Amino acid sequence: MARPTPDKVRRVACVGTGLMGGGWAAHFLAKGFDVSVQDPDPKAEAKLHRLLDQAWPFLEELGLAPGASRARLKFGTSIGDAVKDADFIQESAPEKLEIKVKLLPQIEEAAPKDIVISSSTSGFIMSDIQKESIHPERTVIGHPFNPPHIVPLVEVCGGKNTAEWAVDWACDFYNRNGHYAIKMLKEAPGHIANRLQQAMWHEALHMVQDGIATPEQINAAIRQGPGLRWAMMGSFVHMHMAGGEGGMRGFFQHFDMEKASVWSKLLSPKLTPEMKTKVIEACERMAEGKSYTELSRARDKNLVAIIKALRANKDWVKG
Repeated sequence: MARPTPDKVRRVACVGTGLMGGGWAAHFLAKGFDVSVQDPDPKAEAKLHRLLDQAWPFLEELGLAPGASRARLKFGTSIGDAVKDADFIQESAPEKLEIKVKLLPQIEEAAPKDIVISSSTSGFIMSDIQKESIHPERTVIGHPFNPPHIVPLVEVCGGKNTAEWAVDWACDFYNRNGHYAIKMLKEAPGHIANRLQQAMWHEALHMVQDGIATPEQINAAIRQGPGLRWAMMGSFVHMHMAGGEGGMRGFFQHFDMEKASVWSKLLSPKLTPEMKTKVIEACERMAEGKSYTELSRARDKNLVAIIKALRANKDWVKG
């Protein structure tokens, strides 16, 4: 069986159907694929159907692909049964390195030749997972965010023995099917977003420990403040706009990083001229030539829409 191009994939296999693996299965079903799954938990099938019961109305609201149906789900009796006809494989085993290392060769032995195998690991690097791999050139990280059937982001990276074509193939496949794939420049534990989340989480715990704020106050500080802006701007454009008409260049001219270093338990990076230039040029690319007035108008329009949507959801937590 030859490896299909990303637009010709018809059957996806999901090995592991827990929180992330089940979400992946829901996503691929909603995109109109035949989905075969395997999980050693005797209660896995019942658990996955409960997840689908909850997820499917929201997937319908987002819009199902032509032919999408829960009837296209098949439970494999073994790993081999689940992956033998797959065009793409998403592994979502428990987040234990020894399990993933031993599982990967089992998947490879049963999978069609050259089919890309992607791991949902939230923190391990592929170089460690693939150390007992039979064909490591086709193995990649495809790290999603919970719930993967709704949140678009997936971080993609290969290991030291992964072929570049496999990373590019996976990015293309994810992007064609409703995700936003980031091709990492190089592998790193925790990837991108989890490293950022972990830094904030550590800082939050330091503030609780030091008596600066309660967990409730810290939660509210994010939800009612920068979290609203990050949803549309991310960190760098957020700071670009903090520079006013001068953008990031103006921000660097007026903001003293050394004084701000006392704000965090983390060490501040050394801002060399080369680093500043790289960040300034990236922010200008992301701003696409829009003036501060144009950016602020778009920001305010989106903020109002986000706040209205949050106010309309009466079932969410306080804070």
